[in-house]
Parts: sequence; structure tokens; C-alpha cells
Amino acid sequence: MRIKQLLASPDVCQRLRELGLCEEQSIRCVLRSHSVVCQVCNMRLGLSSELADSIWVEPLKTAQHAA
Repeated sequence: MRIKQLLASPDVCQRLRELGLCEEQSIRCVLRSHSVVCQVCNMRLGLSSELADSIWVEPLKTAQHAA
């Protein structure tokens, strides 16, 4: 997945960017339940589900394998 937009308050968006969760950054969702654990920049971050809902993502296109 790739982050497309951060929709939290300006202070929260700034903190997310400081942690590496910025626009166009590739991330991977590791766990999703009451909270969300994602991997970004070779580290794992735990986010509340409310905070995770304020991060809009898009799927990455998979590369075609040559036969």
C-alpha cells in the first residue's frame, strides 16, 4: 500500500510525517484488529483504529513476472 493523504489535525499529521508516515510512502499492514500495526521504513508502528482511519492509502500494483 502507499499513503495518499493524511486527514488528521495539522499537529497529528506533522507527528505522523516525523514517524515516516508521509504521503507517497509505501507501507505494509501487519495486523488489523482494535489497533493497527503497520511496517514503514523497516520499523513497525502501532496505531489506534481511529488514527489509522485518518490515513488514506491505495494499493500498489504488483509487478508482472516474466515467463
